[in-house]
Amino acid sequence: MTLRLTDVTLTYPDGDTRLTALDHVSLDVPRGTLTVVAGPSGSGKSSLLAVAATLITPDSGIVTIDGTTVTDLSRNDQAALRRRSIGIVFQQPNLLPALTAAEQLHVMAVIDGRRPASARRRALDLLDAVGMAAQAGRRPHQLSGGQRQRVNIARALMNNPTVLLIDEPTSALDHERGATIVELITQLTHQQATATVLVTHDRTHLAAADQITEVRDGRLLAVQGQS
Repeated sequence: MTLRLTDVTLTYPDGDTRLTALDHVSLDVPRGTLTVVAGPSGSGKSSLLAVAATLITPDSGIVTIDGTTVTDLSRNDQAALRRRSIGIVFQQPNLLPALTAAEQLHVMAVIDGRRPASARRRALDLLDAVGMAAQAGRRPHQLSGGQRQRVNIARALMNNPTVLLIDEPTSALDHERGATIVELITQLTHQQATATVLVTHDRTHLAAADQITEVRDGRLLAVQGQS
């Protein structure tokens, strides 16, 4: 397994007590597969994603990526692993207004110390893969919502991550554009061989998944594989 959560529990302070966001959650995500985690707002979906991304350290349990127990790493080592092994697609693209689509990707490689020439090639290849090659020189205000989300996805893949974590990617899109984005994510998961987790409250996206599960009150229900 590329991504594994084992018996993960996460709580937050809530007055004099603590609120349980994740309650003994275990999940295996093989490389090259898409796992959809569904559930209503407040169910624990975003907390699961944050723990998998090493953005939050759980109270207990183990998170492993490519065989490395990331919950044992220092914060600096977690940041380095996140930069090189984890791609994150946030709900809002948050593209930098002054940068073109190609530059949004290129800057990720610069941060990671990649060579400029190879980074430019990788950026253009990824923009082509998400159908944005013709818009490589455009800035965010010149792109539609769906196009910005495509750049957001390409940017998350820039450093060849083994794990791709996606938070409600269609929430700001209409049904048709949302379905197109989920189809794109499915294709890229297989092409780029990432262990992909997509969290959503929209159950219409479940058909795209290799695995489906649901979070309810912090508990993960049984994982179902698609036939």
